[in-house]
Amino acid sequence: MTRFIVVRLFQMILALFGIIVIVFFLVRISGNPVLFMISPLSTQSEVEVLQKQLGLDKSYTEQFWIYLKDLAHGDLGESFVKRIPVTEMLGNALPNTLKLGIPSLVLGTVIAIALGVLAATRRDSIFDNGVKFLAILGQALPGFWLAIMAVLVFSVHFQLLPAAGMGGIEYYILPVGTMMFFMLPGMMRLVRSTMLDVLDSEYIKLARIKGLPERIVIWKHALRNAVTAPMTVAGMMLAGLVTGAVITENIFNWPGMGKLAVESAFGRDFPVVQAITIIVAVMVLGMNFLVDIAYAWVDPQIRYQRT
Repeated sequence: MTRFIVVRLFQMILALFGIIVIVFFLVRISGNPVLFMISPLSTQSEVEVLQKQLGLDKSYTEQFWIYLKDLAHGDLGESFVKRIPVTEMLGNALPNTLKLGIPSLVLGTVIAIALGVLAATRRDSIFDNGVKFLAILGQALPGFWLAIMAVLVFSVHFQLLPAAGMGGIEYYILPVGTMMFFMLPGMMRLVRSTMLDVLDSEYIKLARIKGLPERIVIWKHALRNAVTAPMTVAGMMLAGLVTGAVITENIFNWPGMGKLAVESAFGRDFPVVQAITIIVAVMVLGMNFLVDIAYAWVDPQIRYQRT
């Protein structure tokens, strides 16, 4: 198990470094942010002074080396636009994104597993057909359209829930519900299909022959063996939630990392874009790392087959 963890940790660090390199050079190829910060009357000397202040007068290689040294000391740089530390901006935005992401991930996973298991145990019933229809519908509907329709129906037409901003629990219902719907369809279908395979296995039939209660057979024996594949997908769902946060936070005017990422990308605020990408990469890679460990713990053969 120790070797398995060390190998996965090394792969995660290598992947993170590759992401840092790619993002650093891609944002600089996208254009010069100084052009967004000067007036039409600015002289060439003023442009050069501003570039020097931002550290953009050096070559890409020199900029990257300086960035790596600062990053090693935990310094994410200073925003080109707001001229405040990036850590301060992330400190304000990240908690707001987690307030949406964590409830969406937890509630979405629990509901998806429950619906998938119940659909599998009631195969070809009205309930099963309803779950399959919901999964197909969820995968077909674009996320941005769903969020906009939620605002139009519940905020504009019925005026039941606020359309934007932060506040009490009523402000969380629409954005959390929208983000949950991003992950429900795929997870439900996966849980249902894996449960159907497990329920047809010999050891489940043996457990029933022994007279074990059906709830023990389903929720203890069958679910434990069927949950390995959904556990792996759950780690990838985090990336989907982050992507969904970009849409959700901008539609619901939620001051999180998704909204900050869009504003920074349009303003070519390189340090902020790089910092957000690194934070998201650490979250996704870290979640996948934990899922791999949990996956190997549930099925010990994994740690020997995949190292």
